[in-house]
Parts: sequence; structure tokens; C-alpha cells
Amino acid sequence: MRLQNKVAIITGSASGMGKAEALAFAREGAKVIVADMNLEGAEQVAAQIKENGGQAAAVKVNVTVLEDLSNMVEYTKNTFGQIDIVVNNAGIFDKYTNSLETTEEQWDLMFDINLKAIFRISNLVLPHMIERKQGTIVNIASIAGLVAQMGGAAYTASKHGVIGYTKHLAAVYGRYNIKINAICPGTISTPMTEEMLKTRPTDKIPLDRFGQAQEVADLAVFLASDEAKFMNGAMVPIDGGYTIV
Repeated sequence: MRLQNKVAIITGSASGMGKAEALAFAREGAKVIVADMNLEGAEQVAAQIKENGGQAAAVKVNVTVLEDLSNMVEYTKNTFGQIDIVVNNAGIFDKYTNSLETTEEQWDLMFDINLKAIFRISNLVLPHMIERKQGTIVNIASIAGLVAQMGGAAYTASKHGVIGYTKHLAAVYGRYNIKINAICPGTISTPMTEEMLKTRPTDKIPLDRFGQAQEVADLAVFLASDEAKFMNGAMVPIDGGYTIV
């Protein structure tokens, strides 16, 4: 098992990519904090992990509320004694809304969830990781952080911010044996994208299909494992080749 005796927090893990990540991390031996606003869904994921012999706990978290994030971090340390891995997976999409159609409220919410939450969580866990001289942070960005026209104005800007912030963290905190990388998914089939994908073509993707949540989860496991111990500050696309054409 690649993550034996590790403790991982995964935000937005009641469904979609986050759920796939939580289950994959648990299969690799990690103790998982399933953190989500949907407590019932998070509890179901945690129960599934336990049924398969793993260890997990569900936590209700609104990533826009600092108190929720602080409680999540403290609960993790009190429950499992340490924090080795954080996967900042929670995020929202703006359905390709252009700038002129984006309200300030929509812009602020997009940045609060997609970027500010990562800043807050990182600042909450980094002192613990620095003290232990080890840790891993995996930020879920997007190919919208690499190229244009894969999201609306606020989404694209927020995901560019995730990539820039990931690079900053990696450059500053790598000296403490903390590796920070970002995954940049292309179009992934999840409950959140199900309706949208019914009318979206695949012909611009060289592999001619959409990605699966499990494929993103497998990449997250790799980046969190010792197999990727010399990877720091990497922006890893998983997009079927979309960004190369």
C-alpha cells in the first residue's frame, strides 16, 4: 500500500472526483477525512471506506467559513494524530459564463471556494507539516488554469490563481520536505458535469472521450505517494491531450 499510515484530508469528497479520491486513498492505506458540505454524502463515503476495512471520518465543512476549516484541521489531528496529505478538491464551475454576464457576487463566490479556501487550508496545515518536516498538498486546478475557453471568466481566473499559488507554495516550503503539486483535469465525467456533457463533443480531445473521476483519483494517489517524492511545483494535465493541440 502506497499510503500506509498516512492521514489525508480531502475536501469536496462526498461525490465526484473527491469521492473517487477518498476511496482510492483509503485503498492505498490512508486514514481519510471525508470533508464536505453534504454531511450525509460524506458519511456514506466514510461508511463505504470502513466497510472495505479502511479508516475514515466524515466532517461537515463549508470551505468558505474559516471556523469550519479550523475545526476540520483540529478534528483531524485529534482523531488521527497527524496530517500528512491534503487534497484541495472542493470547487465550483461557472458554466462558461463570460465576464460581462458575471456578477460580482458570482466572482467572489468562485474565488472564495476555488482559491481562497486553498489559501486558508494551506495556512492551517503548513505549520503542522513544517514542524514534522514532511507533508503533501495536492491542489485540484484545471486546464482552465492553463488555457482559455475551458471555463467562464471567474472560473478561468480562479484556476489560474490556483496554479500560481501552488507554484509559490512549492518554491517556499519545499525546503521543509513538503511537496505541493497541482492536477489540471480536463473535462471529467462527474455528477456535476453530467448534464453539460450530454451535448459536449469530444472531437477536440485526442483520446476522443471524457475523463473519469477514477483517473484523476489515481493521479492524486501517485502525487501523494513516495513514488512522486521528487515532484514539487508540477502542474500535471489530465485531459486526454486537449492542451497539446
